[in-house]
Amino acid sequence: MAGHDRMFKVLVVGDAAVGKTSLVQRYSQDSFSKHYKSTVGGQERFTSMTRLYYREASACVIMFDVTNATTFSNSQRWKQDLDSKLTLPNGEPVPCLLLANKCDLTPWAVTRDQIDRFSKENGFTGWTETSVKENKNINEAMRVLVEKMMMNSGDGLGTLPSQGDYINLQPGPTPGWTCC
Repeated sequence: MAGHDRMFKVLVVGDAAVGKTSLVQRYSQDSFSKHYKSTVGGQERFTSMTRLYYREASACVIMFDVTNATTFSNSQRWKQDLDSKLTLPNGEPVPCLLLANKCDLTPWAVTRDQIDRFSKENGFTGWTETSVKENKNINEAMRVLVEKMMMNSGDGLGTLPSQGDYINLQPGPTPGWTCC
């Protein structure tokens, strides 16, 4: 059977300065820069255009900065906004990963247990810690999201957990998950 190309729209949302632009740059061009300007130009302006921005997306990444508790708590608002404005054609929520970015920095403002509970309570596909700067878990997290989108599009690749659990991206005996 010949393969075919698929194009998916993936949203990357979260508070300012959590690493969204850096994530896209790292994933698409394998580059990192500390110097980015505000991409959209203010939360208020962005909030009013989210329905258009969300249209026809197949998945979402919500990012927060592990050293900033406010960005973590605001992730709930981002998830609620997403769920209120976008669903898959079958009515289910779009797959959404929670990325705990800047994991290379200390101290963390939240614990892994808090993130795990939050992810499960808010219906995330799962979560993992990332460091865009150190290129930690970026490609692996996006691979998980691509697999989930492929499953939802009918090109299923097996069964992936969807209970908001921590996503172990390291090679090992985790059922249903492989790495690299």
